[in-house]
Amino acid sequence: MRRFPRHVKEHRMRRLTGLVPWSCLTLSFASVLALSQGCNPVTEDELQDSASLEAPTGEVAQQVAVPGFAELHHHMFAEEAFGGGWFHGSHTGTLVSCDGGAPESDHARVRMDLSNMLNLCPNSGSVNLSGVPILSAFFGVGGAAASEFIGKIEGTEGDTGLHLGRMNVPNEWPRWDTIAHQQAWEGSLQKAYQGGLSLVTISLVSNEFLCKALPYQNLKRPCDEMVDVDVQLQMARDFDARTSWAEIALSPAHARQIIASGKLAMVLSIESSKLFGTKDWRAELSRVYSLGVRSLQPVHQLDNRFGGAAPHNAIFQAAQFLENCHIDTDCGLTGNGFTLGFDVDSSCRNVKGLTADGKSLVQEMMARGMLIDVAHMSERSVQDTFVLSQANTYYPLYISHGHFREVMNPELAATEKTTPSWVVKYLRQTGGMFGLRTAHDETRTYTKTTVANSCHGSTRSLAQAYEYGRQGLKVPMGFGADLNGFIQQVRPRFGNYGACSAGFRAEADAQMNQQRQTGPARLGTDFDVYGLAHVGLLPDVVRDLKNLGVNTTGLEGSAEKFIQMWERANSARTGMADAALDIDTSGVAAYVPKATREAQYPMTCGKSYAPNSKLIGDTCRFNAECVSGACNAIDGCSGLNGTCICDGDNDCTTTQYCGWGLNAGTCQNKKARGALCSAGRECLSGKCSWLMCT
Repeated sequence: MRRFPRHVKEHRMRRLTGLVPWSCLTLSFASVLALSQGCNPVTEDELQDSASLEAPTGEVAQQVAVPGFAELHHHMFAEEAFGGGWFHGSHTGTLVSCDGGAPESDHARVRMDLSNMLNLCPNSGSVNLSGVPILSAFFGVGGAAASEFIGKIEGTEGDTGLHLGRMNVPNEWPRWDTIAHQQAWEGSLQKAYQGGLSLVTISLVSNEFLCKALPYQNLKRPCDEMVDVDVQLQMARDFDARTSWAEIALSPAHARQIIASGKLAMVLSIESSKLFGTKDWRAELSRVYSLGVRSLQPVHQLDNRFGGAAPHNAIFQAAQFLENCHIDTDCGLTGNGFTLGFDVDSSCRNVKGLTADGKSLVQEMMARGMLIDVAHMSERSVQDTFVLSQANTYYPLYISHGHFREVMNPELAATEKTTPSWVVKYLRQTGGMFGLRTAHDETRTYTKTTVANSCHGSTRSLAQAYEYGRQGLKVPMGFGADLNGFIQQVRPRFGNYGACSAGFRAEADAQMNQQRQTGPARLGTDFDVYGLAHVGLLPDVVRDLKNLGVNTTGLEGSAEKFIQMWERANSARTGMADAALDIDTSGVAAYVPKATREAQYPMTCGKSYAPNSKLIGDTCRFNAECVSGACNAIDGCSGLNGTCICDGDNDCTTTQYCGWGLNAGTCQNKKARGALCSAGRECLSGKCSWLMCT
């Protein structure tokens, strides 16, 4: 590991504690050595011009490729998002059990009465919320119901509201479906770094609407997105100052130095709908840049003064409505025939692109060599940004976290938030890259991969999207996991915690059983049964993809691709990076509707099930689900589950017998000589004499 002189270390500590401006750390190794000459305070004019100092021209070809993969969207400090009132658990210390989210308690709750929020708009009475269940739960019934409603959405069961069954670590959380508990603990990040992660973009995030929906007593401060961002920014600086194995990167050259010294390079970014609030955005951009921020999303969930956002969730359509009280009838995104908040066309696309301020912001970011993240932008905003990129000799654009539209299930693909191939073409032409969302979503089958799409929402689904991106779109990819991002992650292929299934239960049971029979085998880590529960399991995602037969070479080298993109932003460009004429969107199989698939399974009490799919100890409803043919559910038709039990020794392995008495229905290990027994079948020898195995 490269060791810097003592004065360099002391300078870094002074920088991180605020005694030395961030901008005084220049971006070549020679500049680092020059720190021995000291670093004087900078003026505002010098800050404005600092981008020109951080782009050593002509260095790219001389660099040795850095190792490791990149995670392009990680919310490490999101415990302070939303006024600090939603998440349980800190990024520091160790993970500890929670109180179960009692009403109006300290986390994972929505405020009891939210009706006053919708009443901010005088025309809210004309909105029929009954046709939009999630909005009805939020505004029509109240926060108590809303908390429980979220906790019943497929993929978040029991993680919010009265999550009394999800209080304890590590077996109850974190899990792949965690949305209210810490997934970005620093110990987990270090585990990911030790497993091959060498560059991570830390996204400083908040959302005022979600903050205002939380119980007042849970909030640490008034709801203000940029205040939350500033708190997280300071946390990032503090983390840098006290951590020996990770460091904030201020330039591509600096990132190379950090990784070459055996540490994790962290790039700071901001994700906020109310970016810079109402303040002078130029002064704010200079301020956050001086503090180490090198990437921005000009828009997030809502339209703002910089541009239009991509609508994708009814919750944020309601949030947009509270901003402008607009009800659109050109397309029915929110309910039957209407869309709240967003001005959409007949194709349900946001008509708003970049504003004049948005175009100026993008230009200023380019002047500073900053990374422009077009995730969450409306399609028109993306197009406007690409025009500016072209005018600046194809300045690189990237998407930190996204789904490839063509390979996703129809419900998700219909949203503007997904990324179509023509946007990927923009990324390639500008020399950018794509952060692939690790998610629980069902994908369509990509026929040009050998990986069977036989475990929906797991790495088998992720493999379809990744291989489509690799072989079809041919775009450089890193991870865009979005951990702590209020979303669910990659499901496990094994276990009883939501393995497989982005479809329905019978299919999930059949697919999970298939994984046990055909493999690949388990990794032997938490990922097997908890899925992508936290950032420390990202290396396991790579391992499982490789076990499935995926070519992960590009993914495993994605840190280098990120730095090359950053270098392009800071170098003299001569034109288009890649014509991207070889994009091939063929090979994506037609989607088979869930109803069609479900009709292929037998039914009892109107519920489909997968015959002989459950092992002893697995949750079951009906006898026919169990390989043993016996389920101890009192009444599967009522929804009261039981477990599969043995009803004979032949249901157990050759070294086990079917228990009796207190152990009735469970397979017990056969006993050695001298152990108490009631019959020879209980003994390894097969002989029991005078109540003792012989």
